[in-house]
Amino acid sequence: MELSWLNWLYTAIAQVLTWIHQGYSTFLDPDSGLTWALTLITITVAMRLLIFPLFLKQMSSSKKMQELAPKVQEIRKRYAKDKQRMNEEVMNLYRGQGANPLGGCLPVLAQFPIFISMFTVLNAMAHGELKFGMTQQFVDSARAAHIFGAPLPANFWMDGTQIQAFGAGVVQTKIVLAIFVAISSLTTFLTVRQSVTRSMQQMPDNPMASQQKILMYISPLFAFFSLNFPLGLIFYWVTTNVWTLGQQHWFYSRNPAPEFDAKGNVIPVAPKSGLLSKVRKSAPAAEEAPPEKPEPKIIRQQPSKQPRSKRTGSKKS
Repeated sequence: MELSWLNWLYTAIAQVLTWIHQGYSTFLDPDSGLTWALTLITITVAMRLLIFPLFLKQMSSSKKMQELAPKVQEIRKRYAKDKQRMNEEVMNLYRGQGANPLGGCLPVLAQFPIFISMFTVLNAMAHGELKFGMTQQFVDSARAAHIFGAPLPANFWMDGTQIQAFGAGVVQTKIVLAIFVAISSLTTFLTVRQSVTRSMQQMPDNPMASQQKILMYISPLFAFFSLNFPLGLIFYWVTTNVWTLGQQHWFYSRNPAPEFDAKGNVIPVAPKSGLLSKVRKSAPAAEEAPPEKPEPKIIRQQPSKQPRSKRTGSKKS
């Protein structure tokens, strides 16, 4: 699926891939699977860092809407018989508090052209096509690379003769591809589950709860469509899923779901301790110097006062 209006992005992706690959090739074999795996991981992380501000904006908008949830529920109950008025009041509430219901779509919209571009460029490389400024040497290097014994341009349904032409075993290639697709499906499930669990904790009476649970179990099945994709693209997809999972965990641990009092006001919740702080707490404390022993208290004994009759040199009267 090549979109002509994205040719500039295809060329940019291909150029960045070339630069990263050239950088790793200065100290690694340019045709090795390790070099190409590091190249794909690096470009994935670079792209995710590029859209990281959009992720923060998405999460901030989601957090703001969670804080407004009790007030939204109150408006829905108050105007249950007037849907138009209810929607107007809800939108006025969002507008007044600076919340954007569409803010959660920003990272998805940003990732879509990036994914299409990666798919188009890697697919062209897999078929040996010299497009988007890629050189013959660069394309041949990608086609010669193997990750865990599977050729980078191979897909699960590729004919055995074609796989053998890349110098790889058919069974081993299909096993590696199946494992990466399974990892992609698992990471997709964990990412959606993380988000749905957060939503359920915040709004247990959410009318969309059942649909969210269904989505949680259906979304991993879409990963199996990637059996048609070349290994390079599947590897990219696994990398971005792992990044998303870790990114969400990082944000949720530092921004726990808000809690409310009886009046619907937000109660501050302390963030959970991160992994690094847990490691620090579990590490044995440094040995401290033993406390100095207190000096013994000197008690002076005062001579008791004797009667005059027993004093030295005194006489009885």
